[in-house]
Amino acid sequence: MKYVKTFALAVLAGIAIGIGGIVYLSLENKIAGALMFTVGLYTICVHGLNLFTGKVGYLAEQPHSYLMDLLLIWCGNFCGTYLAAIAVQESRIFGITEKAAELSAVKSEDGLLSLLLLGIFCGFLMFVAVDGYKSCKNPVILFMGVAAFILCGFEHCIADMFYFSAANAWSGRTLLVILIISLGNSIGALFIPLVKKIPQDT
Repeated sequence: MKYVKTFALAVLAGIAIGIGGIVYLSLENKIAGALMFTVGLYTICVHGLNLFTGKVGYLAEQPHSYLMDLLLIWCGNFCGTYLAAIAVQESRIFGITEKAAELSAVKSEDGLLSLLLLGIFCGFLMFVAVDGYKSCKNPVILFMGVAAFILCGFEHCIADMFYFSAANAWSGRTLLVILIISLGNSIGALFIPLVKKIPQDT
C-alpha cells in the first residue's frame, strides 16, 4: 500500500503541475503567468503531494531504496501531467495545444548540453524553494523560485511533460529531452545537500 499511495500522490502532483501549466499558457503576461504557475507547487507543498523535483534533492540523506520511490514518483508525475493535458484538450479552453506546441518545439530542438545545464539551474532553484518552504512555511519563496526558473527559461522535467503532452509532441526525441532534463534537475537539486554533507575540520 505504501507504493500505491506514493504513486497516487505523485499522480496528483502531476495534475497540480498540469494546472499550473494551463494557467501559464492561458495568460499573455509572462510575469503574471510565471507567478501564477506556482499554484501547482504551492498545492503540492501544502498537501504533501509527491513531486519528483521536490523530492530528488533529499536523495543524499536517504537509503538506496529511496531511488525506487523517486522512480515511482517520476512515473506518477508523468501520468498526472498527461491526464491534465488530455482533460484540458477536451474542454472549452482554447489555444492550449497551440501554445504548448510552440514551447515544445523550442525544447525539442535545443541541444542536449543546453537542456542539461538549464535543468541543473532549475533543479537548484526548486530545492531552494521547496526546502525553504519546509523550513519557514513562507509561500513567498515558492513563488519567487518558480517565477525565476520560468522567466529565465530553465527546464523543469515535470512541467515539460505537461507541455509535450498538451502539444501531442511525444517522440523518441522528446522522451530523450525529458530524461536529460530529469538528470539535470536531479544534479541541480543535489548541489546544496551534498555540499552541506562535507565534513568540517575540527
